[in-house]
Amino acid sequence: MPHVAPRGIHRLLRGEATGGILLLLSAVLALAVANSPLAPLYAAMLEQHVGPLTARHWIDDGLMALFFLLIGLEVKRELLLGQLATWSQRILPGAAAVAGMVVPALLYTAFNGGMPTARGWAIPAATDIAFALGIVALLGSRVPLSLKILLTAIAVIDDLLAIVVIAIFYTGSIALVPLGLAVAGLALLVALNRAGVRSLWPWAVIGTGIWVAVLLSGVHATLAGVAVALTVPLRTPGAVPPLERLEHGLQPWVTFLVLPLFGFANAGVSFAGLTPAILIAPVPIGIIAGLFLGKQAGIFATVQLLTRLGFAPPPAGANVRQLWGMTVLCGIGFTMSLFIGGLAFGEGPVMDSVRIGVLGGSLLSGVLGWAILRRSTRERHFTI
Repeated sequence: MPHVAPRGIHRLLRGEATGGILLLLSAVLALAVANSPLAPLYAAMLEQHVGPLTARHWIDDGLMALFFLLIGLEVKRELLLGQLATWSQRILPGAAAVAGMVVPALLYTAFNGGMPTARGWAIPAATDIAFALGIVALLGSRVPLSLKILLTAIAVIDDLLAIVVIAIFYTGSIALVPLGLAVAGLALLVALNRAGVRSLWPWAVIGTGIWVAVLLSGVHATLAGVAVALTVPLRTPGAVPPLERLEHGLQPWVTFLVLPLFGFANAGVSFAGLTPAILIAPVPIGIIAGLFLGKQAGIFATVQLLTRLGFAPPPAGANVRQLWGMTVLCGIGFTMSLFIGGLAFGEGPVMDSVRIGVLGGSLLSGVLGWAILRRSTRERHFTI
């Protein structure tokens, strides 16, 4: 019997693949502009104040809250009704995601331990699901459906773990009154959910207030998106659930506006004065090693170990070379890696090094992963 993906996975694959292609185009455009005579205008535009925040902050703290809201909705759906609904389904992608975060963090720390830049240990720990699935989409049927589902599940858990890391390790001083107001808003949304309210307007209005409160509290504002997502009703007998309606409504905005704007605002790094010494400095080399070597090593070894020991079934219809190619693609860390880098270091010379490392590690992972999967169709199927 053929392996059929659930409707949610098919939708996620289509949406993220399109987002990955647009994200790539926006990153290329940012690099072109940052290395052209328009570079001063590009920098000034991002630092231009629009009300209380700069344009860059509106993108990173405001629009990206919608991205995190969508992630939260996807995580909740997959954990309750999708490919991660049972513990047996969570074992393989869960263990792989954890190993795929720990090994890159250790590699980064090996190059930056004992230095102020050690604060960026989580930068190479996250997979960019949009970029990875964008490449998978270009490969079409060369990638077995089982590996597409495994990649998606690993990336969903990866995003969830990255959110936990941001909340614990990259939150500054906390203002208790705004944080208390945010918690009260979330409690109200939970109460509305349990009372059977299925209109999305209360979530839009109260959710906006929660975002403002979290922004003022010192906790990163994008985490408000995840928190609000977890309160949106998922089960509605006889009707399309509010969570699914909101997910469908958000997907085009995140795909066609939020991710391209984030890529354009954060990928622009000037190559003027770039030397080999800069490329092998602790920050970029630690990120490149973490993304390109750490990700594939941690995930590939974990999947091989668990399947060979019988703790989880191997990906159906996939061979070892295809599995390796999929794990290499997990080293594409663009969106979340740049986001964590900004939280760790802010704007400045270190952030330029972060961009070089993220772009370098993601490019190596994307090209090698594509090449492996492109040439892997003649291998025998995965065996234990």
